[in-house]
Amino acid sequence: MEFSLFYFADTGSSTDNRYRLLIEGAKFADTHGFSAVWTPERHFHQFGGLYPNPAVTGAALATVTERVAIRAGSVVSPLHHPARIAEEWSVVDNLSNGRAGISLASGWNAVDFTLRPENYARNKDVLLETVDTVRRLWRQEAVAFTDGSGGTSRIRIFPPPVRPELPLWLTSAGSEETFRQAGALGTGLLTHLLGQDLDELAKKIALYRQSYVSPVGDPEDRGHVALMLHTFIGEDRDEVRETVREPFSAYLRSSIGLFKRAVAADMPGVDLDRLTPADVQFLVSHAFDRFFDDGGLFGTVADGLRTVERLGSIGVDDIACLIDFGVPAPLVLDGLDRLDRLRLARQAAEADRTGR
Repeated sequence: MEFSLFYFADTGSSTDNRYRLLIEGAKFADTHGFSAVWTPERHFHQFGGLYPNPAVTGAALATVTERVAIRAGSVVSPLHHPARIAEEWSVVDNLSNGRAGISLASGWNAVDFTLRPENYARNKDVLLETVDTVRRLWRQEAVAFTDGSGGTSRIRIFPPPVRPELPLWLTSAGSEETFRQAGALGTGLLTHLLGQDLDELAKKIALYRQSYVSPVGDPEDRGHVALMLHTFIGEDRDEVRETVREPFSAYLRSSIGLFKRAVAADMPGVDLDRLTPADVQFLVSHAFDRFFDDGGLFGTVADGLRTVERLGSIGVDDIACLIDFGVPAPLVLDGLDRLDRLRLARQAAEADRTGR
């Protein structure tokens, strides 16, 4: 089981050192055996607005780390020319000496497609096309595109990447079809528990494994499933609940539009567009309890170990710990030591089982 750090912050109102948690968290991950740091792509909204371009944040992280993988979670591929994706991430790969990796997403928010409105109607098709094109460009193949004169030019990207194969994931909000497509394309799978529970996720991971075809023909390669979980580990479960209650509730409230899928799954028939403020508060409270108890990585090291064991049993390979949901940065950074204790406890439990 791998542990990585994931970021998707609400920008908030503060202008003071907005990227401190990102930089300091990445440095911790780099020196404590975490597998990766993921940064997302989000446009034109306070929720997630610190991260409009994961290649930029990835390049920054590449220069302050030495070991940890630098990943996009996710590049919204229909918003970009595939050659631009390959170029930018080849720079990150060079800056990091071969540590770059990206998860590609289809996108869903019409406002985001202000950047490329022509791709909104066929965003899922564009995503699948991008996987093949980026792979070919990464391998230094010459790929034909329409140029400024209306003709066709065959191009290669520069600088050449360090790593010969680009680690790729597909991002899924829970669609079984995306799990199958990721398997058939030989990519990893990045997902979350918004709108799906662990029993549903277990079935979808099984579909992914059944569909998986190694892109390099390796019979030992079973793919890679990363699960994003909101995370805070403390010394006392009740104390953790009260520490995260207000910031995480505010985080959920600020993302209410993104939150509709989870509400629909938990409370069929609820129409968020017609709710009063009191109704919204009730739903946020309900969601907080569900995430704290069943949809996140919260509590003590012992609590976390039970959660991690369950996730390992259903086929999760990497817990992408989302740590920046409004808890003050000093408390989050202090809690990383306890998260590392959880990582080491899981590592020890695995060693005991396998005898290694």
